[in-house]
Amino acid sequence: MPGAEVTLDQVGLIKTMRWYDGFVIGLAGPGFILAGIAGSVITLGPIWASTIWFMSAIVGGLAAYIYAEPAAMFPDKSGGLSMFAKEGWRQHFSLAGPIATFGYWFAWSSVLAIYGGIIGTLLLSRFNPGALDWSVNVLSFGLFSFDITYPRLIGAVCILACFLFNYFGMRPAVWFSYATALMMVIPVASLALIPIIQGKLSTVDFAWNTATINANVEFYGGTPGLTQAIILGIVWFWVIAWSSYFPEAPATFAPEYHDTKEDTRLAVAATSIMGVVLCLLLPLSVVAAVGLDVIAGDLTYIAYLTTALNNTVGTFLGAVFTVFICAGLLLSMNTATMDGSRALYGMAKEGLTVTWLAKLNKESVPGRAMAFDMVLNLFLLFFMPSLLFTLLAGNIGYVLAHILALSGFLLLRRDRPTWPRPLKLGSFWILAAWVCLTVNTVGTVVGVANMQYTGYLVKGEDVTGYRSLAIGIFVGTMVVAIVGYIIGQKQVGRKFSFRDKSEEEPAAHVYELMGQTPPARTSGD
Repeated sequence: MPGAEVTLDQVGLIKTMRWYDGFVIGLAGPGFILAGIAGSVITLGPIWASTIWFMSAIVGGLAAYIYAEPAAMFPDKSGGLSMFAKEGWRQHFSLAGPIATFGYWFAWSSVLAIYGGIIGTLLLSRFNPGALDWSVNVLSFGLFSFDITYPRLIGAVCILACFLFNYFGMRPAVWFSYATALMMVIPVASLALIPIIQGKLSTVDFAWNTATINANVEFYGGTPGLTQAIILGIVWFWVIAWSSYFPEAPATFAPEYHDTKEDTRLAVAATSIMGVVLCLLLPLSVVAAVGLDVIAGDLTYIAYLTTALNNTVGTFLGAVFTVFICAGLLLSMNTATMDGSRALYGMAKEGLTVTWLAKLNKESVPGRAMAFDMVLNLFLLFFMPSLLFTLLAGNIGYVLAHILALSGFLLLRRDRPTWPRPLKLGSFWILAAWVCLTVNTVGTVVGVANMQYTGYLVKGEDVTGYRSLAIGIFVGTMVVAIVGYIIGQKQVGRKFSFRDKSEEEPAAHVYELMGQTPPARTSGD
């Protein structure tokens, strides 16, 4: 529509958020955890699964708090951890920025397709199970097929709804988050606490043995033993990062907080604490509520939750809470729309991809990036062989983005020691960054090399070729990132270079956050 969009020179992202708004956005996290529990407890056993979830949440929480420092350093830049990677690496390897951004963006954006389909599956499993069997195959080619099913149609409606909510401005999206967050908290708290209060944890096998792990190592073609058991544990630590690292999401909105320094720090800290507690409790309490056999028999990896809710709060409330969980998953989709679109917007604004995406609509939100997300996810929803397989494919780029962001933080400390830091972390956090960087690097190498131990998050299907497909999706995403970067650089009048040696001064707002007067700019600036 003519006049419906404005350039970045005219307007920027509007500061409408407080730290508790960021925390509410972080309440998408329980939805991520619920989606990842089934595969982990079946493969690892409940006690080892809970331990690995807990450890993963600690790593994710530490990393998220580390990101608060660069978020305050660049309060005028959106994009979250992908922007931190870009700033830290640009003098050394300019492609790190677009690679991190597209890896991060694909993982967050694909939440729309994944959870849209899951919402459809949950609702139909609870209220009309027979409808799950209806399917129309429009066309097939290789591992891709265009299948129309009721869960996917419901998912498409959810994707469109999230697009419309966000397209019309930040404040409607945040209030939508408040409403759905409240509905998500009730069933999640019930699943996490009621089985414990009822004493059902006594039914969970708390033995510290590797029998389940060794059985699954053998099932997936490995040789049972300590080495392969450790490898399988590392693989699942890597896979669930997609679910447990969600506390970084509030940092993406640093430019939109009233107080970039304090609001970012508090939002990340509160979300991290919540993540650690839920990652410890939910794998145990859900198994206590429903039993491993029911979870193992669920081909969808998610429908078992309806039984867990029935066993926890009764049939009537179980039905109500199923709807509430779907509302919470819709919150996850809403967060993905907000987060992924801002990553694209921030990248385009910096000339890291095509500048067509560097536009805000009249509501001062990145409408073009949201539209691009919507189209991509409708494709993923209807064409990918499995919804959770999309999660696995996206996780490669997502954890790589964390690796580049953490190393970017360390490079910023080395290369820009005098840059003003409104929130400068202590020496402990430097060590924590190195630990998180090492853990994620080892996890990615081991995870990609031994992806078969995940079962590709698919049950009841022939998974031949899925490994190549997952890696192919990652490589394809990286190719798009690099080509987009070359085009974007040309559009902003820069020549492509593997090292960006351009100089940049801190934004005036950085000094304001520190209570200082910005230095006078030279006439050439």
